[in-house]
Parts: sequence; C-alpha cells; structure tokens
Amino acid sequence: MRILAVDYGDARTGIAISDNSEMLASPVCTITEYHADRLADKVAALAKEHQAGEIIVGLPINMNGTKGARAEKCEAFGEMLRGLVDVEVRMWDERSTTVTAHQYLNETNVRGKKRKAVVDTVAATIILESYLAYRSKANK
Repeated sequence: MRILAVDYGDARTGIAISDNSEMLASPVCTITEYHADRLADKVAALAKEHQAGEIIVGLPINMNGTKGARAEKCEAFGEMLRGLVDVEVRMWDERSTTVTAHQYLNETNVRGKKRKAVVDTVAATIILESYLAYRSKANK
C-alpha cells in the first residue's frame, strides 16, 4: 500500500509518498497554500493521484509530550482531510523532524532559496520514514 505523508505548515506543506512495498519514502513536492481548506483539497487530490491507501499527518508534539497550538492546528487539518478522502488519516508524532531536515540539508550544503523550497518536503519524507519503520516492526 502506498502511504502519503504530510508535513503541514501555515504557508508551505511538504508531501512524501511510499512505494507499494512500504520500504521507500520519496519526496513529492512542497505545496504553497495559506488556506487550510484549499490545502486539504490539494492534498486529497494528491492522495488520489498517487493511489495512497493511507495518509499520515505530522503531529508536532512538544518534547515534554504535551500538545501546543501547532499540534491543535495539525489535528484540525487532519480532521478536515478525513472529510475529503476515503482512506485512513493518521496523526504521527513528528518531534524534531524539521530539525533533522535542516541537519540533512546542512550535510548536503543546500542553502538559501533552494533550502526554503525543500525543507518541508524533506521533513515529510522523514515523518514517512519514521512511520514506515514503525509499521515494519509492528508487522514482525
């Protein structure tokens, strides 16, 4: 089954997709959209286009395990998405994924405008890799 991952942001949202074997996570795109309802429509269309059987939305839980305003926004976006698709939408703990994405981009010397354009997609890919690893262990 293909799984679509979403790193939801107020302006830029990263999208990644797995292969059918759930082994590889690949970046898809970064969507620039300021309106959550229009973004949800675009994500739903991408899920359909890529034949995703499940959608994972990153949930930025605080390091102490609590949910802040950002997590609440992500949960509201997940609910909006659930109303638009016929596949399961799950929230997935994404603590530190943006920090990890910036570390990857530092290691590959991606800077400036190019970095801004890809950091959210890299974060979505990291979220998806984490979820795929979890599924792999859970299925053993």
